[in-house]
Order: sequence, then structure tokens, then C-alpha cells
Amino acid sequence: MARRASPILKRLIQPSPTPLQPFLRSVTYMPRPGDGAPRPVTLIPGDGIGPLVTNAVEQVMEAMHAPVYFERYDEVHGDMKRVPQEVIDSIRKNKVCLKGGLITPVGGGVSSLNVLLRKELDLYASLVHCFNLAGLPTRHENVDIVVIRENTEGEYAGLEHEVVPGVVESLKVMTKFCSERIAQYAFEYAYLNNRKKVTAVHKANIMKLADGLFLESCREVATKYPGIKYNEIIVDNCCMQLVSKPEQFDVMVTPNLYGNLVANTAAGIAGGTGVMPGGNVGADHAVFEQGASAGNVGNMKLVEQRKANPVALLLSSAMMLRHLQFPSFADRLETAVKRVISEGKCRTKDLGGDSTTQEVVDAVVAALD
Repeated sequence: MARRASPILKRLIQPSPTPLQPFLRSVTYMPRPGDGAPRPVTLIPGDGIGPLVTNAVEQVMEAMHAPVYFERYDEVHGDMKRVPQEVIDSIRKNKVCLKGGLITPVGGGVSSLNVLLRKELDLYASLVHCFNLAGLPTRHENVDIVVIRENTEGEYAGLEHEVVPGVVESLKVMTKFCSERIAQYAFEYAYLNNRKKVTAVHKANIMKLADGLFLESCREVATKYPGIKYNEIIVDNCCMQLVSKPEQFDVMVTPNLYGNLVANTAAGIAGGTGVMPGGNVGADHAVFEQGASAGNVGNMKLVEQRKANPVALLLSSAMMLRHLQFPSFADRLETAVKRVISEGKCRTKDLGGDSTTQEVVDAVVAALD
């Protein structure tokens, strides 16, 4: 009587099924006729490290043969009293701008050129994406936060005056219109990007009317998106939660000042301001720039050593390419940047390396598919 083969022996004898071949491409993007025509983009190199990192973007775009070309304005600097009209006209015409950092003088009565540009073009929504990058060790994992900040009012309204010598009054302006539209943008972003939760950051326990109006607007908009979870958090508790358990946050919507603090904190947690992309958008125009710029835009030592980190602006440029409906170019650029970070051979000082800006650019170009 023949013996029955053991289950293990059977598995060894039988041929294993042919594994399914992985899909190398997603379903194709179908452009409209003429979508491949090169698009003009206004370029403002700015101050400090700005010319270094914007030049990095120009080199990578040229290497990819991306369908964009730049109208460059080198004369725009943060100590100017206003943005030159020709620059405003260029952005109005092109609809899209890429910008290096502009240094805002501290005190002295000089208005921030960044704020003036946002107001002039009504770029009411600031978006900063803070996320972990593979190969870049951080204290916290699974961080993927999008901070959406109201850009045109609040403490940044710039309405200050000296009542009497030694007494200064600074007005925080909040309106229903601006609060509603930033809340609408945050929920619309979450909906379009398959995000699950929107958190409103506030201080309504103290500023009951101003931040109360902001919360009221967020609650009203939240009712239109029943598939997205909505919650609220006081800004001081928010900062504590960010540094202790940042992975709990998804999309965060904030008034102007809080958004600046929250975005820079989240950027520091996720890997640093040198790698976080961002932009500012309104109904008609968009300006893309480094997402969180605290501490490095005016670092002249980085400029002298030519070791500024271009990753944040390169990723912001990928956001710009998606905004311009060039998704494959955006994917190529983002993949190349992430590959360089993951390999860890070419990193600037803020990421634990000693590479120059140009060395990072060369590595990204070499990593392009």
C-alpha cells in the first residue's frame, strides 16, 4: 500500500502559482488638447537662501524638460515698502508664482512684503504639508499633517497705532466672510484628498467673539461634510499635543497667527523646515514657497557656504506642477527627491549631512526617472 505524501512534500513537488505582475502605472491621465503647452511662472528668488534654492528648482525643471518657463524678478526684496507693480502684473497674468523667502525686518514700521503680496492677490489660504520622509529619522512616526491657515486678517491685519506715548493698540480683525471661506477650503481640501478629519485650532475660551466667530463658521461648514470628522482644540493644548502625539492630527484649519506657529511646530516635528512644502492660494492665483521658513531664510552662513537645503522648495514645485495639471512631472520630481532623502548619501547640514545645495540638486537630477 502506497504511502500518502505529506502536505509539506506535496507543496515542494507542486509548481507554485505564477505571481501576478505588479501594475507599473496607474490609470492614465488624459490631458485636454493643448495642455502640454509650456506655462509661464513668475519667479521671485527673494532674499538669503532664496536665490540658491530657486536656482535649484530651475535646474531640476530644465533637466526634466518640464513644460514651464520662468519670468524672473531678482529685484524683489523684503525691505521694500511694496511689491513692484510689474511683479504683481506678472503674477496676475501667469496665475502662478514660485517664490524664495523674503526677509521681513523686525520693527521699524516696515510692513511684511509677504503679507502685502497675499493681500494684494487675495491669497487667503496658506497650506503647509508636514510629513515624515522615509530615511529621515525623527522622534515621531506616522506624521502626515496639513495645516491650512487663514492668510489675510487676524493679527496680521497690521492695524496698529500708538494711543498715547507708551501705549500701543493692535487690532485683531475677524470676519464671517473670511472665516467661512477658509473653513470651506479646508473641508474641500480634505474631501478632494481623501482626508478623514479636520481640526479647528482656536482660543475662543479667551477671545470669545473673534475666535468664537471663527469656530461658528467652521461648525457651519462641517455640517456640509458628514463624511469628514470634525473636532476643535484650543491652541495651547494643540501645541502640547503636537509635540507629544502629532500622529493624531490630519487636516488643521487655523486663524492667521496660530497657523504660523502650528505649521512651524509641525514642520520641526516631521523633519525640519528645510523639507516641508507649501503654498498660498486664492480664487485666481497661487504662490508656492517653502512651507515653513522659520530660522533659515536669512541664514547668511548657509548662503556663504552654499549649503542651503533645496528640498522644501523642490517639493513645493511638485505641488505647483500638480496645480498646473502636469501630474507625471510632479510625480517624477517628488519620487526623485524622496529617493535622494531615503538613500541618505546626499544631505545638507540640517538633515545631518554636509552636502552643498548643488550636490543635492545633482543627486535629484541623477535620480529622475
